This record gives sequence, C-alpha cells and structure tokens, in this order.
Amino acid sequence: MDERATATKPTEAGVVAAAVYHEGRKIADIEIDEAGEWTKREGDVVWIGLHEPSQELLERVGEQFALHHLAIEDAFKAHQFPKLEEYEDSVFIVARTAQMVEGRIAFGETHIFIGAGYVVSVRHGASSSYAHVRERCEARAERLTEGEDFIVYAILDFIVDNYFPVLDAINGQVEDIEDHVLATTMGKPEIEQLYSLRRDLLHLRNAVTPLADVCRRLERSDVVAIDREMRPHFRDVRDHLRRVQERIDTMRETLAFAFESSLMNAQIQQTDISRRLAAWAAILAVPTAIAGIYGMNFQHMPELQWEYGYYVVLGVTASVCGYLYYRLRRAGWL
Repeated sequence: MDERATATKPTEAGVVAAAVYHEGRKIADIEIDEAGEWTKREGDVVWIGLHEPSQELLERVGEQFALHHLAIEDAFKAHQFPKLEEYEDSVFIVARTAQMVEGRIAFGETHIFIGAGYVVSVRHGASSSYAHVRERCEARAERLTEGEDFIVYAILDFIVDNYFPVLDAINGQVEDIEDHVLATTMGKPEIEQLYSLRRDLLHLRNAVTPLADVCRRLERSDVVAIDREMRPHFRDVRDHLRRVQERIDTMRETLAFAFESSLMNAQIQQTDISRRLAAWAAILAVPTAIAGIYGMNFQHMPELQWEYGYYVVLGVTASVCGYLYYRLRRAGWL
C-alpha cells in the first residue's frame, strides 16, 4: 500500500468525493485544503466532485488550484451557457445536464475545471450522480492512467449518454400525440402538451449544440491541459451529440407536422359542418318560401279556395325537399 495514502472520507457539505490517483489507482481520499499539495507530486491526479457547493467552498478549491476568480464566480452562480474557456494553465467547461421529472425535462449544469494534475466537477440542479463514472474509471485503471484528460472525457460522455433516456421518454409522448392526431382533433390539453414538448426540445437543443462545439475544440484545437493523444476520444462524444441533435430535430418536426395536421383536421371539420348547415338551409328554404307566399294574406290568391290546394302544396313541398336531400346527400354535403 502506498505510504502516502490516507483514509479520510470527505464529510464536508457540498463535497461528494475527493480522491487522489496514482498510475490509475486510487491511493487516498483527501481533504479539500490539502488537494493542491497532491497535484505537485509526479504522476498524481486529484479528482474532486462537488454538488451545489457554497461560495466559500469554491473559493477554497480555487485557492488550492489557483483557479481564475471569474471561473469560480461562474461555477457558483450557475445558469451558464455551455462553453469552454481557457485560462493560463487551466480550462473551464460548462455543460448542461437533463433528466425527466414528472414528464418534463429538468435541466441542470456541470462545471468542470481541468488543469495539470487535477479535475474538479461542480454539479447544479437536475443531474445524475457521477459516482458511477468514478466507479467505472476506477475499475479500468489502465484507462485512468491517462490522467485528467480521460476523467474529463468520461464525465462528458456520461452527460451525453444521459440525454438518450430523456429523448426516449419524449419520443414516447410524441408518438402518443401522433396517434391522437390521426384519431381525432386535438383539444386544448393536447395542444398545451405539444407546445411544452417543443419548448423542452428547443431548450435541450440549445444545451446540446454548444456542447458539440466544446467537444470540437477539445478534439481539434490546441487547448491547454488536454493531451493530444486523448483528443480523438472527444470525437466519439461529438458523434453522440450529433445523434442527439438529429433526434431532437426529427421530434420537433414531427410535433410541427402534428400541429399542422390538427389544424387541417379542424378546418376540414368546420368545412364539413358549414356544408351540412348550408345543405339543410337550402332544404328548409323551400317550405319557408312557400309558407311565406301563402302567408301574405291577400284576399284574392290562386288556389286558396281550391279543395285540394293544401294537399298539393304539401306534396310539392315534400317532393322538392326530398329531391334536394337526395342530391345533396349524393354530393356528400349530408
């Protein structure tokens, strides 16, 4: 066992995990205030995970790794746009996370500080714990020997992979809306659900698109603190993001078509109702006209004194109405 190892689990509020790794193997759980000393040792990598930390805790972390005060300020305030910012000897990455909460997409943020010998992740809002990422990395010591670059890749890959369950859940709702549109006209609740889904998908797309740009920079440009041999790994993350973007665009188009189909169905129904009303109005116009003529109460009118006039008028009225009904029915108006 490494003589430097200590067995102190971090119990401080906001600290999920703080450990140091040497040649891919965990050698110690450490305290925040001693993290900076470990980064000075050859081959050691410090990995700290924070969850909604206080400003005081972030400032202490910043002091240990000489982090830029603007990046510390962004990590505390959250509500940042996905981005990558380079400082003298470190990189600051912001990524948006997503989870399904009560049928809606809940968004969170993960801020990552990367420098020589350390990685600090800061989670805010809706986000899965990165304990699984840490366990998976610790189980593959040969990969963890690649240091902080592999840790950053593992975190970003985990964030992107968690987009897919969200998309699957949204896709189920989109398919339900499609089936409903084909069966009947959408009502107000369905339209409100459709609007909410399109808005959530837009927000998800706004989170995914800039993150793809971040991965492109990590892959292609000379970003400090990222080893050249690790840059191709970020291409895999970017490919996954491209798939996410394609699925988002497909679902948004499907919802747009569903809304347009609903409007067309409503217009067709309104047109059908208007045609039916017009057809019945035409039929009823015949007895109305005849009754109006014979209801003028002039003293001298033909057929008024005729013994069979009443029956003839009724017969003519019924015949004309029946003929109109037959023709309108055959034309599809009734």
